[in-house]
Order: sequence, then C-alpha cells, then structure tokens
Amino acid sequence: MTDPLLEVRGLSRRFAAVDALKDVNFTVAAGEVHALIGPNGAGKTTFIHHLSGALFPDAGKIHFNGSEITRLRMHQRVRAGMARSWQITNVFLGLSALDNVALAVQGRPDAGTSFRFWRPVDREARLFEEARTFLEQVGLGERSGRLAGELSHGEQRALELAMALATRPQLLLLDEPMAGTGPEESARMVELIEHLARHVTILLVEHDMDAVFRLADRISVLVNGQLICTGTPDAVRNDAGVRRAYLGDHL
Repeated sequence: MTDPLLEVRGLSRRFAAVDALKDVNFTVAAGEVHALIGPNGAGKTTFIHHLSGALFPDAGKIHFNGSEITRLRMHQRVRAGMARSWQITNVFLGLSALDNVALAVQGRPDAGTSFRFWRPVDREARLFEEARTFLEQVGLGERSGRLAGELSHGEQRALELAMALATRPQLLLLDEPMAGTGPEESARMVELIEHLARHVTILLVEHDMDAVFRLADRISVLVNGQLICTGTPDAVRNDAGVRRAYLGDHL
C-alpha cells in the first residue's frame, strides 16, 4: 500500500472547556475524493482550518506528501501543494473574474511574473492566458470580463475554485462548496467537482448528502470532535452508529 497523500495523527484542539478535536487520525489517498461529514458543531471546519494552516493544534501531527506541515503557515501549505475554498466566498468583488484568477497564478513561485510595468508584455499575456484556462475549466470562460461582484453566488463559488486550481494543488480542500446555492447551481457544482476529481485529490466537507454519496470514494464521519467511522459510501450508509449520530436525519 502506498503512503497517503495526507496523514493526520492524534490531532487535538481545545477551546476553553470544549474539545473541538479529540485525537483525530485521518488519511487521504492520492487520487480519491474523501468526504468529511457530521452534524453542525462536529468540528469539521475546525479540522479544515488545521489542515490549511489557519489554526495550529494543541497536539498531533499533519504530514502532507511525505513531509510534516503541522506548523507551516497557510501560504507555505499552498506552495507545498494544498489549496482550499471557504464556506463564505473569498474573492475580490471589485476585480474581474480574470483578474482574480490571474492574481492566484501570479502568486505561484513558478509564475515568474508580477504586475510591475517594466515586465515584458508577453510574460503578462501568458499569465492571463493561463488564467483563462482555469476559468474555462470551471465553466466561466465567457464570464472572464465580468466583475466578481456581478457574478451569481454559484458563479462566485466556481470562481473561487478556479483561483484554488491556479495554484496547481495536489490536494484541494472544499469547505461546503454547495452552501447557499440553489438546486441548479448545486447540480452544476457536483458536475464540476466530478470533473476536477479526474485531475486533483479532493477533501470535501459538505452537508448535501446526495452530493456526498455521489462524489465520494471514501467518507469519514466526525461527531463532537471525534471520528466515529471511515469507509466506503455503502459502509458508512449502513453503519448503525453513524445512522444514530447523524445520517438518520438525512436518509
């Protein structure tokens, strides 16, 4: 068995008298879509914050692609090959969709460019050409010139994915990508994630169980800061403890 792309061992975090995460052991294999589910307040977003570097644990270690990243900052984890989306869209509303993605491309250490006026025009042209390819990948090619603030909520979610993809991640952390979207936009997002899963490993946090069971290769269930189950969708769906703690309200 090959080593996992992401490995978490003994991760714990306490806020005042509350154990937000308790001795969590967790792995993501390269090439899979791994969904993390659980009731509100289970600790899912706290867990993602620790993976992305927004928070540091009280105990435990995080290894990514063979290296320990437990104390790396967010920008260092992005450079290591990890990118995330947020529950609330995190785009520059006053910039065009193309400019948003171009900024993400520019931030890569291999981009070799900046927006300084003395840079060769052809180098900047290549930057925007690459940004357009990521917009095309998420279905926003025809919206590249629109201000991000003029896009629908679902389109802003897709734009955020394009910005994450522009960092060329090995692992994409998606924190409730369907949050706030209507049925049609949710369906488009599911199709987009299915497409992206052919090219990048994905850790998906989501409350839409139809989407989770359609997309995931494996599912982990977090309840009160503890993982209670990890397995295939069928195994998780039929687990009595999971049904009692969470899925009974959704099935």
